[in-house]
Amino acid sequence: MESSSQPDPRRLADAAALLEQHLGTVVAAEPWIQHVEFDPSIPRWYVRFGCEGRDAATIYFDLRQRSLHYEVYFLPDPPKRRDEVHALLLRAAMTTYAIHPAIGTDGDVYIVGRTLLEHLDAEELDRIIGAIYEFTERWFPIVVAMAFR
Repeated sequence: MESSSQPDPRRLADAAALLEQHLGTVVAAEPWIQHVEFDPSIPRWYVRFGCEGRDAATIYFDLRQRSLHYEVYFLPDPPKRRDEVHALLLRAAMTTYAIHPAIGTDGDVYIVGRTLLEHLDAEELDRIIGAIYEFTERWFPIVVAMAFR
């Protein structure tokens, strides 16, 4: 296995091209996808999807030197039953692929993950999006009921 302290510029360019092509065409054409956008100044891709129990959620895809980082703002800091909500999300993480819940410095809950660029292809990108969608669909209504009702 080769190891280098410098990122591979070709791998980074290939990953950017994959994201642009796959998110902008294949993913954007899905009926549950509301919007796909790219901000070249970051660089960040936004994939907004509809889901049950909330109007929409947006996945942020950030291309880094050696990995693709992704996150979804999942829930504000739970005002009720915080420990129970966090415990439930940690247990739910036992069954996820490539994602996990995280508590931000603000106390809000995010769904995050990262994939090395060497493992990134269209199928992996679809698995990541599917895992985020599935987690949001399954757990958001339950967590909202616990934390806000």
